[in-house]
Amino acid sequence: MSILLHSGKTQWASALKLSCVALVIFLACPVTSMDVLVPQQINALNGTNVRIPCAFTSCYKLDPSKFAMNWTYQETLNSTEEMFMTYKNRITPLKSTRFGDRVVFSGNLDKNDLSITISDVQLTDDGIYNCYVRNPPDRIQGHGTIQFNVLTELPPPRDSTIAVAIGASVGGILALLILSMVVVKCIRRHKNQELISDEQKMEEEGKVDGEGGTEEATK
Repeated sequence: MSILLHSGKTQWASALKLSCVALVIFLACPVTSMDVLVPQQINALNGTNVRIPCAFTSCYKLDPSKFAMNWTYQETLNSTEEMFMTYKNRITPLKSTRFGDRVVFSGNLDKNDLSITISDVQLTDDGIYNCYVRNPPDRIQGHGTIQFNVLTELPPPRDSTIAVAIGASVGGILALLILSMVVVKCIRRHKNQELISDEQKMEEEGKVDGEGGTEEATK
């Protein structure tokens, strides 16, 4: 799932969808495992404020005294992870030369929402963000990975005119093919009916000739 974030409305909509999915899974949870829900990729515009969503589902209620959370950053998959936010009894932003004080917790623990917000996104923020969750007595540590891409400008809007034209052309061709098949089928059926009619006429004429010959023999 890829998200392009460049306005507050878009960020709010994506977070709302993620929260709804988390709530539904949480209410219908049939097992004792944990799931972490994050978008696979986020495209953010340089200089904007961007919310990075992370939510989790568990069949166990969050216990603040046992719950643990970590946010980390990596430049690449092979790079060392840099922890910049943690939770043990309380949310604690860690000192980071990369982010400074630009990262804040914007989630809601009561709703299993662990989202963060980065203010004034920089090109150096581009990379991989990891959301780790522990919610005992769940034995599994939840982990969500987000590819965060920083753009210097928004991509041009997609031109749907070509797609519509192609779709219309394909639709027209399919309609013609179907019509042609129907016409051919009707012609074949008509010819078969004519052949059947001719055979029936020949059979009837044969019967008439046979009956005439029998009558003459009787006389």
